[in-house]
Amino acid sequence: MKSNNYLILILGFLVSCNNPKSEEKATETTISQIVENPTNKIGLSTDIIWEQMNPARGDKSPLAGTIWGNRKDDVPTGYIGKFVDGFSSPPHIHNVTYRAIVMKGLIHNDDPKAENMWMPVGSFWTQPAGEPHITSAKGEGTMAYIEIDNGPYLVKPTNESFDQGERPINIDASNIVWLDNTQTNWISANNQSKISFLWKNAEDVRGVLVKLPSHFKGNIYSKGTILYGVIIEGNVDYKMPNLDAVTNLDAGSYFESTGNSVHEISTTKEALIYIRTNNIIEIK
Repeated sequence: MKSNNYLILILGFLVSCNNPKSEEKATETTISQIVENPTNKIGLSTDIIWEQMNPARGDKSPLAGTIWGNRKDDVPTGYIGKFVDGFSSPPHIHNVTYRAIVMKGLIHNDDPKAENMWMPVGSFWTQPAGEPHITSAKGEGTMAYIEIDNGPYLVKPTNESFDQGERPINIDASNIVWLDNTQTNWISANNQSKISFLWKNAEDVRGVLVKLPSHFKGNIYSKGTILYGVIIEGNVDYKMPNLDAVTNLDAGSYFESTGNSVHEISTTKEALIYIRTNNIIEIK
């Protein structure tokens, strides 16, 4: 598989390019800064509107549920793809590159002739624009979080394939590189959370996975003008600023903010959150 050719290179890149020493250091001023006008918002998985991606396949069609953005427009977008057990697409291409994380079940995504490599929950892959591939799913209610930097997101036949020099990446959950508080200053001392730096583009927008431990109670601080936090696995209790109410966010739910923000979160069991932002975060 192509993915095997790049795995060692990618893992080394993730560690070296995202070394905490090369990132902007967080300061106590940031931590203690009062957010006078919170921009926090949340969205629930139960509010997602699902639509068929290929109506011609009837109830075998994968479903798409937008979380933020609009996959039919020229804007960054995050959405969930949901697949029936045994789904397998015909070979096809997309007009834009996407990134994805398995949320439930098992997913295979690779060249049409590649042997199945089933990726479990927490696995990460990328699909370059223009490259022929298939996507298959195993398990009831299999889901993946899918993200694009610009749309519209289209499915096209392989006779329209093209090569823009980008190559796919498949990283099984067992090969994700996790950093703890001794390896990155994005996590405070004595905090048992972990973080994995997945990607970063020329505009300094980046995607990271955050693993919160059982019985976590703390805050995620952000200075980014962009921040989307999507629950990939597990549940978190989220407290909106200046309100006493706490909302439980399950897989597919999300929180967002613009500018300086504080996200107060607690867990009962371990939870996995994907965060897209354009600045550092602090987990404290």
